[in-house]
Amino acid sequence: MNASGRTIVIVGGVAGGASAAARARRIDEHARIILFEKDGHVSFANCGLPYYIGGEIADREKLLVAPSELLERRFRLDVRTRQEVVSIDRQAKTVTVRDHASGGDYAQSYDRLILAPGASPLVPPLEGADAPGVFTLRNLEDTDRIKAAVDASGARIAAVIGAGYIGLEMVEQLSRLGFRVALAELQPQILPLFDPEMVRPIEDDLRSRGVDLHLGDGIEAVLTGPDGRARGVLLKSGAEVDAEVVILGLGVRPNLGLARDAGLEVGDGPGGGIATNEFMQTSDPDIYAVGDAAEYPYGPTGSPMRVALAGPANRAGRIAGEHAASGRSRPMAEVFGTAIVRCFDRVAAMTGLTMTLARRLDRPARSVVVVSNNHAGYYPGAEPITLKLVYEPGTGKVLGAQALGGEGVDKRIDVIATSLHFGGTVADLAGLDLAYAPPFGAAKDPVHMAAFAACNQLDGLVDFVEPDADLSHVPQFVDVRTPKEVADEPFPGVDRPINIPLDELRDRINELDPSAETVVSCRTGVRSHVAQRLLRQLGFEKVKAVSGGEMVRSRAWRSGDGG
Repeated sequence: MNASGRTIVIVGGVAGGASAAARARRIDEHARIILFEKDGHVSFANCGLPYYIGGEIADREKLLVAPSELLERRFRLDVRTRQEVVSIDRQAKTVTVRDHASGGDYAQSYDRLILAPGASPLVPPLEGADAPGVFTLRNLEDTDRIKAAVDASGARIAAVIGAGYIGLEMVEQLSRLGFRVALAELQPQILPLFDPEMVRPIEDDLRSRGVDLHLGDGIEAVLTGPDGRARGVLLKSGAEVDAEVVILGLGVRPNLGLARDAGLEVGDGPGGGIATNEFMQTSDPDIYAVGDAAEYPYGPTGSPMRVALAGPANRAGRIAGEHAASGRSRPMAEVFGTAIVRCFDRVAAMTGLTMTLARRLDRPARSVVVVSNNHAGYYPGAEPITLKLVYEPGTGKVLGAQALGGEGVDKRIDVIATSLHFGGTVADLAGLDLAYAPPFGAAKDPVHMAAFAACNQLDGLVDFVEPDADLSHVPQFVDVRTPKEVADEPFPGVDRPINIPLDELRDRINELDPSAETVVSCRTGVRSHVAQRLLRQLGFEKVKAVSGGEMVRSRAWRSGDGG
């Protein structure tokens, strides 16, 4: 018998299970640790799969984070690939294992059991969904099949269904390989978790690169040719799209069957997963759950929620592995859904609540949008970042953020994610001492600029209307851009705009009614801030500015009834 007398069985590898196994060994050298994985690879870089298909990652071996041989040699783990745990007997504390090589079943006892069953690609019952040429992307076997099809493709035409993170990454990689790509998404925007105006520039960029974009249009069927292979897809609108490679990126469904059959508590609703406590223990304290099938404490709402991301899975695995090996660990921290994606030259990132989700949850929230350079404007290569900061009215507590741009988007979202972790306010963000040198940032970082705007609102110095607000009946709308700017980019959704450039506003103040409800705007919000402060101090009591100015308003307006 092993010296500690403890057998830890782990079901599933990749991020959660492999992290749990390695942490358990570092805590207890003497435990017997058995890792079951139904596929052929235990620990691989799931998030890197599209980049291997596209050739950015040239060496397939680089995707193998920890091969079975390494786990066995370095950590003395008993790794059993192509062996699937099919049932749990909680009373006997055994699992039934199916060996896919031999076809036989056997029982394995445990003292502690860690479930990392992951999730499976969501494939609705579609005609032709099982035809050759139709793929989902979840593991290395999927990757090898897609890469072989891509390399062998003659027509070089593809359709990607679903515009989430994996879908966009596959569109990018297939386009780089010379494919003509169509992208279909049932929701009216790409990246449905984001607020609509934050992703419009990516949609424009996709169209400019020749991607055939079908938004608000889901898949109805896969079309097949006389040979039975995929030749395209039929969309719900009736449109037909030619494709010899079809990638289904419709999301994932958590693998909850094992937990349900064992009588473990599972959360309610479509987003529910295996219920866990702060140490990742399930309703059976000898069984833990981590990864895409498990629930985590979701910071923005305080409620348990599944968050299918690699970062939380790794951290949860570490906690479960330590607690299973020793009976103690630090608790699992709140998860905020921090995520980032690159699509060609654009980067979109988010953390915490969006305004869309806040409205859906009926959660009081305000937001500000700023457009600010990623580093000092006078240093070559400066690029604008659009940063949307969501915060709680009254307290100023940070609730979330989204960013769009190029270089430096990750840094800003990570800073705000850190603030969320510590329960920070917009005033805390405004006071952060961030690194500054011209090649890296600005003395007033985009994070500062967003926080300043939020603090001004909280302090009563300014007030904002959301970029998607209905402004058609505002009594007095003042656009403080130059006449040429207004002519080139008219402000959308306003019946009778008044154009007075900011530098002429003091001299032309008598053209405005100080008693009327007034909304001001400019290109990005900088000049309208000055205009709002000027008007308020000259007797205009009901003045607001459009958050993000005409630039962000134009994106939001196209998301609604206006276009």
